[in-house]
Amino acid sequence: MNRYTLVDGIPTPEPCILKWGAWFETADRRVAFDSNENYRVSTVFLALNHNFGDGPPILFETMVFKEGSSHDEDCRRYATQEEAKKGHAELVKEWLTE
Repeated sequence: MNRYTLVDGIPTPEPCILKWGAWFETADRRVAFDSNENYRVSTVFLALNHNFGDGPPILFETMVFKEGSSHDEDCRRYATQEEAKKGHAELVKEWLTE
């Protein structure tokens, strides 16, 4: 399965593209966001499986952006929301507090 929604915070496969699309249009997919004067760290639920090989679906992503730029400085992807929150905190420490 490639399409997922969040049901009570749990990634749930959605086989119907119309239901998935309706959910995607209005869903709050942000997991975490932090910034300072130089960088933004954003973690989101992707809603599409980004694992193109074996293993669990990759459904979450953290990206670091330099203020004033749309190009990412760092990007990490995760299978679970817990991993994503931990990874977000690590990137906040690395990019926003050092």
